[in-house]
Amino acid sequence: MCDHRQARYRDGVTPPSITVSDTYTGHVEPHTAARRTAGGATIVKASVGPMDNNAYLVTSTKTGDTLLIDAANDAEALLDLIKANAPKLDLIVTSHQHFDHVQALAAVAKATGAPTAAHQLDADALPVKPDRILADGDTITIGDLTLDVIHLRGHTPGSVALALKSSDGVTHLFTGDCLFPGGVGKTWQPGDFETLLGDVTSKVFDVYDDNTVVYPGHGDDTTLGAERPSLSEWRERGW
Repeated sequence: MCDHRQARYRDGVTPPSITVSDTYTGHVEPHTAARRTAGGATIVKASVGPMDNNAYLVTSTKTGDTLLIDAANDAEALLDLIKANAPKLDLIVTSHQHFDHVQALAAVAKATGAPTAAHQLDADALPVKPDRILADGDTITIGDLTLDVIHLRGHTPGSVALALKSSDGVTHLFTGDCLFPGGVGKTWQPGDFETLLGDVTSKVFDVYDDNTVVYPGHGDDTTLGAERPSLSEWRERGW
């Protein structure tokens, strides 16, 4: 991230509203957003904050009900985005406890009145006590959409991914900081990398097909098919 952009946020200047493009490539520039239609759902991907966190709005095209994944930063810009694209915000899910993923959580939850959800093992570190505790194998219903909750240990104890199978048969997988193009998320303690790679392998790669789209917590989208050939390489390199 360039220094002038970091300074702008440190100085407390409110960033402008986020403009949403309808040309979706899986890449969004800082403080921009893009929308795609995905078989009964629309997905808006927005880059917020100085660490270019991805925040996602997943909306049922039938009912208008919406899920926000990671109220990461830029609360005012996110609220503008929600107002323009998701007037029926049903739930805010926090993928994990790290500070860069929760800085707008309190403000967005208060302004919208939407309940919040997270895994128990990360809940105590959040600025807002979750209204709903998520566990591996749970489902989240947003209008006529159903998302499966996948607990992935290693990046944090309570990281969760969410899997949406759209009506066109494609799975859309929101992985937080557990899976990116080119590898799994960062780990710190001995054994955590093996735990994370093991969970990602058994709960993601062994379950979902190569067409599954991966929406990470930072950076560009990928697919499981693009990443699957590298699993053994990741294991050998140890990160």
